[in-house]
Amino acid sequence: MKETRRIIYITLGSFFLILGAVGVFVPLLPTTPFWLLTCWFYIRSSEKLYNRAMDNRYFGPYIRNYLVDKAIPLRSKIISVAVMWLSAILTSLFLIEYLWVKILLILISIGVTWHILSFPTKK
Repeated sequence: MKETRRIIYITLGSFFLILGAVGVFVPLLPTTPFWLLTCWFYIRSSEKLYNRAMDNRYFGPYIRNYLVDKAIPLRSKIISVAVMWLSAILTSLFLIEYLWVKILLILISIGVTWHILSFPTKK
């Protein structure tokens, strides 16, 4: 049973790693939450994969800032909030017809903005 759980966790961790990587290029697809899930699954299944994820030069620093330092660099805050709002506004104006979906999208954007800005700024 333990080996089956380990294989499932590694598979899910790898799946969320790929989703997070896609999220770097696709607006409104979150990156950090997927990479946090990757670390959560990897730490419970393979210390080697967890260490490789944390030492990755592309996304390791983002996760370390979030998990260890509990802070987000100012540049990351600005880029994240700007891209999210640009995407939300453009999507609301050109792709969504229903008012309730537009309102939901704006409310989600407000919540995510508040969450990002509530973290201390890393120097």
